[in-house]
Order: sequence, then C-alpha cells, then structure tokens
Amino acid sequence: MAPRQFDLPSFDVSYLDGAGLVWETIVEGDARWLILHDRPLHGGYNVDKAIVAIRISPGYPEAQLDMAYFSPPLARSDGRGVNNLYPLTIDTKPFQQWSRHRTNENPWRSGEDDVSSHLALVDGWLEKELPR
Repeated sequence: MAPRQFDLPSFDVSYLDGAGLVWETIVEGDARWLILHDRPLHGGYNVDKAIVAIRISPGYPEAQLDMAYFSPPLARSDGRGVNNLYPLTIDTKPFQQWSRHRTNENPWRSGEDDVSSHLALVDGWLEKELPR
C-alpha cells in the first residue's frame, strides 16, 4: 500500500481500491494531492500508463476538482501538439498540467461528483484531444 498523508472520503477510497488502482495522498506546501500510479491511458499517446495527479481542493467534496497532471509529460504519438499544457513539479517529479475545466454545461454537482466522476472527465479530455 502506498503512503497516505491525508484521508479521502470513504466513497473515494472504495472506488479507488475497488478499481485496483495503486494510489497515495501527499501534502506538499498548501496543496493536497491524490497520486494514481500506473494508470492506463488511451492509445494515441507517447506512453501507455502514467502517474495521474489530482489536486484535492480545500472543501472537497463540496468544492470541485479541477484539471489533471501527468508524469511523464504526455505527447500525442502522431507528433501533433497539445494546447494548454504547463510544467509543474509534484513530489520532486516533473508533471504536466492539463489546463482543462468543467463548463456551464458540465458543472460540479456537490453530493454527486467525486474522484470517479472527475477521472471519467479526465478520460474524456484525453479521448477528445486525439481527433483534433
């Protein structure tokens, strides 16, 4: 089991453990991070698996989760660029911030959305990027 520096809500723990994901929580400065190790990615990128980090917002689960961070940094395997990417270091590792956000058509629903729904949104961002 990976180290855990803070607790997630029990429904997130149940989802993450039930999905067989290797995960940990870390605190770095004033940021709390959920780190998912070796998470499989959709085809079309330079790697098949990556570490995916999600910043756990103060006030979560009422407050929304936003964006996703990948290590190693992702690139499309066809060589085409991906917009709105920014470098960031988390726990001494290089990550790539994908600046993607919820929209008015897809708002955070307090009491319904959680880590599982955010990861589904992240998967959608990865899929939608490839046909561009």
